Amino acid sequence: MSYCFSKKLNATMDEAIDQVTAELQKHGFGVLTEIDVSATLKKKLEVDFRPYRILGACNPAFAYQALQAEDKIGTMLPCNVIVQQSGDGVEVSAVDPIASMAAINNSKLGAIATEVQALLQQVIDGL
Repeated sequence: MSYCFSKKLNATMDEAIDQVTAELQKHGFGVLTEIDVSATLKKKLEVDFRPYRILGACNPAFAYQALQAEDKIGTMLPCNVIVQQSGDGVEVSAVDPIASMAAINNSKLGAIATEVQALLQQVIDGL
């Protein structure tokens, strides 16, 4: 089982982040956090790393349902989407929530993960 959905774009990092953010919004997600991994690694370890950002995406309605079904599910939220330099383009990858929540034995949560999976796949497909 794959743990993410990916797509390569012919875009700059900033263009890709704008596209991903807009596509997430179309499907009810907002970006709660943005982590610039390259800058963090440079600052903390003094190493150079390719442009790599982690966007913490959240669909509030589904997050609320998940929190009602499983009180500690916040340890696995939000849904991460990465945007990274890949060769001459940019690759965007979104977590597969079914794969990330496979270890939790909760049928209510499984149903929510299935719905969120479909939305995140639509986000990637829409890029």
